[in-house]
Amino acid sequence: MVKSTEELLNVAAQAIYDKQGFNIFALDLRGISTMTDYFIVAEGNVDRHVQALAKTIVETLEKEGAAPLRREGEEEGRWVVLDFGFLVVHLFVPELREKYQLEQLWAAGNIVDLIINTGPNPTIG
Repeated sequence: MVKSTEELLNVAAQAIYDKQGFNIFALDLRGISTMTDYFIVAEGNVDRHVQALAKTIVETLEKEGAAPLRREGEEEGRWVVLDFGFLVVHLFVPELREKYQLEQLWAAGNIVDLIINTGPNPTIG
């Protein structure tokens, strides 16, 4: 069964959480941006963690039939952008997220209440 855009948004957020990404925040930009419907902004501890988060998100969404149209920053890993068309994921190391404050830049967007299962993760052994 094909998942809705909102379901894929939550799948991406869950993948970030499961890989121990943090400060996960999503904005609904429909009606204020022609670039995308949603943003997810999240953090990893260090560049390698951000790279691992990016890899996990791509693999997870590809399994759901959503491949990235564009990927930027994976080599350096300090700010990675994954553009899926309907969703753009921004992954930062903490100091760059603080510096660029995308949530403030896109403050006109509506905050999305993400559905993330925070219970025990069966994939972590």
